[in-house]
Parts: sequence; C-alpha cells; structure tokens
Amino acid sequence: MMKRTLLFGAICLSSSVISGFAPSSSNAAASHRSPFHVLPSEATATADETAAIQTDPKEAVKLFGRLAEKYIMLDASAGMCCYSGCTDCEFREPGGGYRMADQSSSRPKWIPSYDHREFNSGKEHTTKWSTEIFVDGPAVTKEEFVSRVINMQFAPPLGGPYLAASAATIEDESAAATLFDILAGEKEKLTKHRMGKEMKSLANGEEGLTWVNFSAALGAK
Repeated sequence: MMKRTLLFGAICLSSSVISGFAPSSSNAAASHRSPFHVLPSEATATADETAAIQTDPKEAVKLFGRLAEKYIMLDASAGMCCYSGCTDCEFREPGGGYRMADQSSSRPKWIPSYDHREFNSGKEHTTKWSTEIFVDGPAVTKEEFVSRVINMQFAPPLGGPYLAASAATIEDESAAATLFDILAGEKEKLTKHRMGKEMKSLANGEEGLTWVNFSAALGAK
C-alpha cells in the first residue's frame, strides 16, 4: 500500500512540474516571434531616418565651385618615379596609369581632404576651405560655416551643371546647412580635423572629393 502511495505522489509531482514549464499560448506566440520582427511604427521611423537627402544640383554646384580647387597634392613618394614606362615600376597603377605626386586641372576639380600638406621636395599647399572657413580657430558653428562658405569666391568647376560666376550667388542657405550636418554629424561645432576626415570618407579614401561623390552625398541628381 505504501509503495502505491509513493508511486501516485511521484506521478502527480511530475505532472505538476511538466505543466509548470509548458508555455502558455501567449508565451508560445512570443517565443516564435522573429528576433528581427519590427513593429510598423518602428519601420516608419527607420525609413524616415534613412530617407535620402535631396539637393538641387545647381545649389550643390554653387557650393562645390566655392570649395573645389585646381590643384591637389597626392602621394609624396610618387614624385620619385621617372615616368619612363618601366615594366616593374612600383609607382604604376593596376590599370596601367601612374601614382602621381600631385595633379592640376584647368578648372576646380577637387576638394582636398587635407588642410595643409608639404613634401620633402619643398612643394606645399594650403587649402581654401581651411583658411576661409576656419579663420579664427579650429572649429566653427553651423552659422559660421554657412556664412563663410557663402562668402567664398565661386569658379565654375569640373562636374555638375555649368554656372557662370555671375549666376552663382547663394540666396538659399539650406544646401550649405545640409553640408554642415553631413560633415559635423550630431556635433554643434565642426572642427578642421573632422571636416578633412569626413571629406576623405565621402571620397571613399581618395585625397580629394570630386563632384561625383560630393553630389551623391548631397543627393544632387
């Protein structure tokens, strides 16, 4: 009799434990929900945050023509090349061209990612943006940035819709303000160092930002 009582108690205890761990219908539904499940409201917020920036191409080229330059310094070591077409030249690019120490253009083509650069050969270059935007310190506010960019001299650049200097007055400040936001991120001030770093990032690691990547960043299509 005692053995039967113990056996019955064990069966009841097992049933209790099993039922205690059995998921309820609501818990089961939650457990089968994908960890990547996004609520409609969350999806809308994400879409809003990643919405593409849009800028009138003419307004974007007004900025580019103020910031871009005709000259850029690139790889100092490339200046040691004799440019004689040697088959084993270490300064040749995979596509057949040469790594250049510097380059020049007939019209403004690059916004250099550096503020100042100097080679052992004696060549040096200080960029327009570093001296005309950061005139009294290493950082500027959004208002200072916009005002100083607008007051920079414009020259028709390579790339984008053609504008004569007489037609390049900036009356709408929104494009310049957008450029500040792109470069400064969530910071209230933009430093000279960060501007150079961000422009190099926009240029995909190249030493100068050309119209193609500049216009893409501003959504100027």
